[in-house]
Amino acid sequence: MQENKDIENHENIKKQMILYFSFAIAMICLNYLIQKSNQLYFAPIICQNFSDIDFIQNFYCSTSPYNMPELIGSIVAVGVTYLVKFILDKFIVFKSTAFQLKETSEEFFKYFFFAIITTIENIGIQFLMTNFLHTPLEISMVVALSCGYLTKFLLDRKYVFILK
Repeated sequence: MQENKDIENHENIKKQMILYFSFAIAMICLNYLIQKSNQLYFAPIICQNFSDIDFIQNFYCSTSPYNMPELIGSIVAVGVTYLVKFILDKFIVFKSTAFQLKETSEEFFKYFFFAIITTIENIGIQFLMTNFLHTPLEISMVVALSCGYLTKFLLDRKYVFILK
């Protein structure tokens, strides 16, 4: 009896991990698509038609001293993919049925907090691998993202989307 529960739990974790990492890959692609769309289409159109408005010129079209279209594109991409991933994780991966504002808000803030922690983990691993182990960027990115997403999965499963 207990052995069947263990097998069922193991299969459930495997299914959750496959979905979680599949959605993570999809969000990386979506992030890239949003940033590329901003770079190739939105920024040129907005800056060509609205750069005479000081606010838009200073906070979106300016490239000096910082490339603002790239920064804004990155912020939008991260925000969109973060919200989409939260919804996918909540309802599909972990099958949370909570729709109450209070419970969903608590989940969202825990999810966000763990995203910050695992982002620091990603950056740290990548920094150490590229600067001290002289690992090529692509390899250090894959290792860092894999470690970060595994950590995030475990944290989300245990502390964010607590199965009742």
